[in-house]
Amino acid sequence: MPHLTTPTLPRPAGDTAGGLRFGAPGYGHPMLAPLEWNELSRPGTPLRWAVLDVGHGPGERPDGYCREAVARVRSAGRSVLGRLECRRGFRPFSELLSDAHRFLEWYGVDGFYLARCPGEPACLDETRRVVTTLRALCPDGLCVLAHGRSPFPGYAECADQLVTFAGGWPEYRWSQAARWTAELPPERFCHLVHSVPRTHLDEALRIARWQGAGTVWFTDRTDRAGANPWEGLPGYWDEIVSRVGHGLGE
Repeated sequence: MPHLTTPTLPRPAGDTAGGLRFGAPGYGHPMLAPLEWNELSRPGTPLRWAVLDVGHGPGERPDGYCREAVARVRSAGRSVLGRLECRRGFRPFSELLSDAHRFLEWYGVDGFYLARCPGEPACLDETRRVVTTLRALCPDGLCVLAHGRSPFPGYAECADQLVTFAGGWPEYRWSQAARWTAELPPERFCHLVHSVPRTHLDEALRIARWQGAGTVWFTDRTDRAGANPWEGLPGYWDEIVSRVGHGLGE
């Protein structure tokens, strides 16, 4: 598929070619989740990027706790992305741009994570417009489109990375990657999976590798009763850090 292009995705400190790395999709507020944020800057943590979400975006005013947490992660050589809520294409361009400006001014983020990004062909032009504007604001920043499923292939042309799966383990273990994704390198794709039992962690890592995802977030936390499974550390955090950091998921 020759129309697909391959933007260069900067490698974080300690990254190695072809290795799995973490993408943390959105911890709780640093005041309420200090351990989680501290772990992101721990030496040896194979983190590609972490998402800052102050309140479905940058919040109403600068937050000192968030500033400190972002500074620690960035000082460890890892990227922090500001979360921009796209509402599946229904968020006005002006609101997205306003949030992006605040993320940059208040927190000095390294790029943007477009949550609930649309994936249909009809929304591609507007998404490209948004991404082009974000790149002008943050020329060296990362742009991650969080579709949660495989989008129309054209979206790969305008982003550094696509989240092509976001959901629970029962669905993930039987999932299949879209054929066109095989034509691009693993660092272009991310999988976010909750409700992964410790006993199935090796299987989850193998699936990610087989489906060509270079960035992952696996957790045993669930979305029961409307809970956000991404807000805290997995119960097997030390174990998965060891496995991914030493290439055991390869």
